[in-house]
Amino acid sequence: MTTLGTPLSPHATKVMLLGSGELGKEVLIALQRLGVETIAVDRYDNAPGQQVAHHARTITMSDPAQLKALIEAERPMLVVPEIEAIATPMLEELEAAGTVRVIPTARAARLTMDREGIRRLAAETLGLPTSPYQFCDSLAELQAAIDGVNGQGIGYPCIVKPVMSSSGKGQSKIDGPEDVQKAWDYAMAGGRVSHGRVIVEGFIDFDYEITQLTVRSVGADGQIVTNFCDPIGHVQVSGDYVESWQPMQMHAAALERAREVSKAVTDNLGGQGLFGVELFVKGEQVWFSEVSPRPHDTGLVTLCTQHQSEFELHARAILGLPVDTSLRNPGASAVIYGGADAQGMVFDGVDEALAIPGTDLRLFGKPESFTKRRMGVALARAEDTDTARSNAKLAASKVKPRVV
Repeated sequence: MTTLGTPLSPHATKVMLLGSGELGKEVLIALQRLGVETIAVDRYDNAPGQQVAHHARTITMSDPAQLKALIEAERPMLVVPEIEAIATPMLEELEAAGTVRVIPTARAARLTMDREGIRRLAAETLGLPTSPYQFCDSLAELQAAIDGVNGQGIGYPCIVKPVMSSSGKGQSKIDGPEDVQKAWDYAMAGGRVSHGRVIVEGFIDFDYEITQLTVRSVGADGQIVTNFCDPIGHVQVSGDYVESWQPMQMHAAALERAREVSKAVTDNLGGQGLFGVELFVKGEQVWFSEVSPRPHDTGLVTLCTQHQSEFELHARAILGLPVDTSLRNPGASAVIYGGADAQGMVFDGVDEALAIPGTDLRLFGKPESFTKRRMGVALARAEDTDTARSNAKLAASKVKPRVV
């Protein structure tokens, strides 16, 4: 039996989120609907999640001393990492000492915080199909990895990413030797923490990519069970998602394989919660790409498609509550970018966007805009995903961020 307390009381069930952007904000709201006392932590003041949480804290989460001091002072029941740039060895230390429980586990947070840990786990430990890859610590190593010996390297085209970044930052495609220096410099500028290390991946000729949301929750018998949401299709530009839709139509054999791969990875990571597993698909073939042990940006579409959104699923799973991953209706999401570098943007055209049938909006409330910063998302439900995609993109186009 799960018992939940009353917020701001001696018996409160306290949950701390490390990272409080737009995804964290929705998790916090889902937790509060279940009577949980929430602590939103971020690296800057007035982050979206901090605007709705019971408590807001601003620290450098990659600083072990600051992280330890905050967790020991707040004493939450659960610590929920929502970003990559966290001092995960400290989380492992605190979890081992019994100070706190980390979602899904401290080990999973460490392995998935950088691309090296999770790629080696998937390809080398679990033997799952991935693109060919190498890790490089310098521009010279990157060039050598691409060229190889007697032309047996990664080759062109290829993808270069920092070992630790989010939302596609620092990621680029290299089509030839003239792009290598630029890709290296871009990766160094885009990493969340400056490791000076990248992964270079061979380019897979895939038909499409999906996010397979996978939920590990407590079943009726008290044992961990795995449930899957309908697959999410998405389009990325420069590694950053710009639209997503659910369900993605797939060959039955490809869907089965996608879920086998997702279960293998999440079983190894363990713990409870929702995982976003990214996969490449060509025909019936499936390749593992990445996994996030938390709600995924492409999963924002579930706010208008599922009976329980990915954020509600995560909140319920981490608290040991039953989950329902069923689809309510097809839908789509489309990103709204800031379009400028400015503080305190205003948004015109919200009424025009919401006049489109079946649409909804989430404006995230980020205090500072950048040209390509995600400031909101348009959502659309419809009878089919093609209509939903069209309406979501139309709604997003109606919202005009403006500098005042």
